[in-house]
Amino acid sequence: MNQSTTVSILIPCYNADRWIAQAIQSALNQTYPYKEVIVVDDGSSDRSLEVIRSFGDRIRWETGENRGGNAARNRLLELSTGEWLQYLDADDYLLPDKIEQQVKHFTQAPDADIIYSPSIYEYWHNENSRREIQSIPEPHDPWILLARWFLPQTGSPLWRKQALLDVGGWKPHQPCCQEHELYLRLLIAGKRFEYCPHAGSVYRQWSESTLCKKDKSKTQEQRLLIKDRLEEHLKTQGLLTPERQHAINQARFECARMIWLSDRAWANTLAQKIHSAERSFMPSGAAAPKFYQFAYRLFGFSTAEQIAQLKRSLSH
Repeated sequence: MNQSTTVSILIPCYNADRWIAQAIQSALNQTYPYKEVIVVDDGSSDRSLEVIRSFGDRIRWETGENRGGNAARNRLLELSTGEWLQYLDADDYLLPDKIEQQVKHFTQAPDADIIYSPSIYEYWHNENSRREIQSIPEPHDPWILLARWFLPQTGSPLWRKQALLDVGGWKPHQPCCQEHELYLRLLIAGKRFEYCPHAGSVYRQWSESTLCKKDKSKTQEQRLLIKDRLEEHLKTQGLLTPERQHAINQARFECARMIWLSDRAWANTLAQKIHSAERSFMPSGAAAPKFYQFAYRLFGFSTAEQIAQLKRSLSH
């Protein structure tokens, strides 16, 4: 990427009249000069289109019937003319130097296809908000990061347009975990991921109405399918190192702990899958405090969960 490469900033919008002006303005405010801003309104029924139109010829835009987020992202991919893409959901925004910092970093890794960075989460409650940088832990092995769900949300990376075209773009009917499903196909296709430490994208957490938050079992199902496909690919390619296997199993364990609360049979099946893949597996991190690790080591997953449930009930 040379210093005058065009970056297309692509904003899908559906019923986001509260936020869309800030998203568009943050795109226009980018200090990187070689940019275009394109908005696709996905059949909004609120004032979103009115707000989009108010930006006049500073942006390109179109509207159509509601077809879903990934269909809108694919339409934006078609409309873009830049060699590099910045996706930005309508309820999120960018800090002014976000793209400039990532473009500068590209000089260190000119073969990169995806330049990814930590996201800034902005949590809203009533009208109050607080920010927190979601760091991306080492090792920066994208297979481990994807297994652990540490690769960032859609607005964080710069995406090479050709890389997305090579894998067929966004999967139109993917119900949730859309960027993770796309990350997996990019990795399988051999696309190169490069970490840039600069956090410049703000991911606003304000609604519980997204599918991934409403139907948590559907989200867990999709997460686990992605982990299974990831594991199978690494296994068939001879790339499943012990570190990668452990990361996959730790991620499965974290899912199993959540699933246990609503479906014990499913959670136990997951625990058995972990044991089959890694007989010496021992969970770690926030999902497995010391007392839990002790119970897990002595009695296994199911009994450890029952002890944890008893502990929770006694503390209330």
